[in-house]
Amino acid sequence: MKTQETVQSAKESGSPPIPVRSKTKWGRIWSDVSRDKYLYVLALPGLIFFIIFKYIPITNLVIAFQEYSPYFGVLGSPWVGFEHFTRFFSNHDFWMLLRNTLAISFLSLIFFFPAPIILSLMLNEVRNSFYKRTIQSLVYIPHFLSWVLIYGLTYLMFSQSEGLFNKWLISMDWETIDILSNPNYFWGMLTGQSIWKEVGWGTIIFLAAIAGVDPQLYEAAVMDGAGRMRRMWHITLPAMRNVILILLILRLGTILDTGFEQIYLMMNAPVTNVAEVFDTYVYRVGIRQGEFSYSTAIGLFKSIVGVILVVTANRLARRYGQESLY
Repeated sequence: MKTQETVQSAKESGSPPIPVRSKTKWGRIWSDVSRDKYLYVLALPGLIFFIIFKYIPITNLVIAFQEYSPYFGVLGSPWVGFEHFTRFFSNHDFWMLLRNTLAISFLSLIFFFPAPIILSLMLNEVRNSFYKRTIQSLVYIPHFLSWVLIYGLTYLMFSQSEGLFNKWLISMDWETIDILSNPNYFWGMLTGQSIWKEVGWGTIIFLAAIAGVDPQLYEAAVMDGAGRMRRMWHITLPAMRNVILILLILRLGTILDTGFEQIYLMMNAPVTNVAEVFDTYVYRVGIRQGEFSYSTAIGLFKSIVGVILVVTANRLARRYGQESLY
């Protein structure tokens, strides 16, 4: 009321009006939180998870520059600088780990990443809703199977002595093939497992992008005489382009993260030279041998490489006018 009277008196006297103070920054934030309080409550479990398991552990990355001892703790352990990084980069295993990790990641990027896109395009062309839902349910199921179960199924299928594949070869009077212990098949087997397990689950976000396409675009394309392939190429794929680019940028950030559980289960003595990656090496050297500072240095190296790749890919996408993360 006083503010209105002050502004009115300023107008009558001919002097410039006194500006009314707007809400402070924290006031606007509190107003937004109050308005969307139920959405923030839904997000609270996820926020707590990231704070406890992602952000709080960041404070302990300093042990990568220490000779950490659980007895002395983070504050009492002596500083050694970049000694662990020098040891890691000069280790003869470094190039083997880098080769195996990059090979598995690039095979996944070339064969696994496009697989959900192709499957989404195929599912979008299925007109019978019953068949479409049935196929979707069938391809989603493997995602909910653990890697331990996947390993068991792989063993039953490809074991040289008991596998169904080799028993079929014997029934055809052919020689058996030792797939599980042959280094030449290991990378391809990992890629095939990942595709079979996750390709269905990966279609969810692409099908959501396709669902946002205006049906009138397809109708206009049909009126112009465009077939299914042309409609997919000129309408469906452009609608998925932004999602594909964002997922590709995120994928580049995890190029040194091949996953521990799958490789650890499939690893055996004959394939160690092609199966050992950064994750399994950290477990073997850092956890089992108690070299916590050394394993933390390796993890920090992976994280820095991931951040550099994400930032670089994001800037390239923005430079060429494509969708980016930020």
